[in-house]
Amino acid sequence: MEEWRSLLRIPSVSCQPEHSADMMRCAQRWQQLLLEAGCQKAEILPSQGNPFVFAEYKIEDQKSQISNAPTVLVYAHYDVMPVEPVEAWHSDPWEATIRDGRLYARGADDDKGQAMIQAKAFEYMVKTGQLNCNVKFIFEGEEEIGSPSLEAFLEDHKDLLKADIILVSDTSMIGKDTPSITTGLRGLAYWQIEVDGPNRDLHSGHFGGAVKNPVNALCEMIAKIVDADGRITIPGFYDEVLPIPEAERAMIAQIPFSQEAYNKAIDVDDVFGEVGYSTLERNSCRPSFDVCGIWGGYTGEGSKTVLPSKAFAKVSCRLVANQDHEAISRAFVRYIESLAPKGVRVHVTPMHGGQGYVCPIDIPAYKAAEKGFEIAFGKRPLAARRGGSIPIIAAFEQILGCKTILMGFGLEQNAIHSPNESMDLEVWEKGIIAVAEFYKELQKNAK
Repeated sequence: MEEWRSLLRIPSVSCQPEHSADMMRCAQRWQQLLLEAGCQKAEILPSQGNPFVFAEYKIEDQKSQISNAPTVLVYAHYDVMPVEPVEAWHSDPWEATIRDGRLYARGADDDKGQAMIQAKAFEYMVKTGQLNCNVKFIFEGEEEIGSPSLEAFLEDHKDLLKADIILVSDTSMIGKDTPSITTGLRGLAYWQIEVDGPNRDLHSGHFGGAVKNPVNALCEMIAKIVDADGRITIPGFYDEVLPIPEAERAMIAQIPFSQEAYNKAIDVDDVFGEVGYSTLERNSCRPSFDVCGIWGGYTGEGSKTVLPSKAFAKVSCRLVANQDHEAISRAFVRYIESLAPKGVRVHVTPMHGGQGYVCPIDIPAYKAAEKGFEIAFGKRPLAARRGGSIPIIAAFEQILGCKTILMGFGLEQNAIHSPNESMDLEVWEKGIIAVAEFYKELQKNAK
């Protein structure tokens, strides 16, 4: 627990430049922990951005050798999201606090808690003499900003990172009593929109009604992107979207889910989405569009009658397998520019994106993960797609040529990216057992 807390105390916020020194501190702490866990080598490798941590355990270096021993590459990230608004936290986000069976801190789940599950399962297997796999670790510090350095790093270190399967714990389960393995992830495309109007802020009494207000214009444009049926109106947006197979829809319908409880948990009286699909289908198997932030004009205390000269928004699309995020990005830019009314100028800046991913459920590594969950949680896990994005998962397959098993242990109530992020301690402990059992099962195929 103290080792876990030592990571959580480091404010490794990748999107805030003032934390650049903390990024290195966190990487160095992971280097130390992985060596202590049993890796024969652990080093910090430079990249175009924040450093990577690479560690390795080779079974060939041990007295007991097994022919055809599989190599597992464990991926995680050590960067975290900002903690703002700080006042919404019930305890210090950088000093882990335990209450009611949960550990509260930024990164408790995403991804320091889940990465520690991997490290501790590995340590258990090594120190009890049960590990008969080669294991490599690659931890990055830019996942929360779209992993801009990762693809180049993978290309430059293909031989170093060569593996048979990649294991990732950065996803969630359906519920504490309903274990599941993520079999699909949505892709992502993200942009910033800037709308420019007059050459300065104007007096709204002198100019209001006579000059196009950039904030008004931006709102009008954004309102046209999703129609009343929840369909995204970007031309060609759905051209590559594959329908959900009926067999998969039937499987999704078996997932325990209460619409009433869902609404209550997030305090809304109703949900909205694409007509013809359930909530679970909308948030995992169908694409979406959202405004992530919008600003312009005067937002301070009191009033200021001003017609702003600029307006901004950050917007994103969650994409599904088969949609190319770069093609969608180009289509979005063209569409937004076409919606610009007279009197303003629109500039769209693509930020980051990534492809969706679907994992096969018939490969030995998936079966090993399935067995690990069954032993740890007492029941066979469901296979389920999730709505989040890990853009680099597709890059792993394209560059390293191997599949990824998404063996995640998060829960919805863990509130990742939000104030009061936490990790259920019972699930955390069971996660360590599940990963250890994964190694045991995977090794059977090598004997």
